[in-house]
Amino acid sequence: MTDSDDSNVVMPDEPAANEGREINARPVRFAPLPESGGAKREGHLSLLEGVTARVSVELGRSTMPIKQVLALAPGSVVELDRLSTEPIDILVNGELVARGEVVVLENEFGVRVTEIVKPYPG
Repeated sequence: MTDSDDSNVVMPDEPAANEGREINARPVRFAPLPESGGAKREGHLSLLEGVTARVSVELGRSTMPIKQVLALAPGSVVELDRLSTEPIDILVNGELVARGEVVVLENEFGVRVTEIVKPYPG
């Protein structure tokens, strides 16, 4: 809006100054947007290939009183809310995306994906 258009504006904190004045209001008209020359739909995910995401694996959860937490020591066992035969959750940035099972690869743990919970949009 230019300074010359200010005469058509009623300020709510100035009711007496604008009382009885006619206000000109008209719809705003925008120019059409140009066609996008960006990536095609199938190429959108390729834009994200270099983005790092936090992947975490959840074996289960437990709730315990602070007194019990403070008593934890080497050798303590924390009971989880899941059976050892149940699949574990695989989360990406805190969102459940898959389930799987624990595997041992040489001396390290891994996860074999057994189910996709949230497929990519497609």
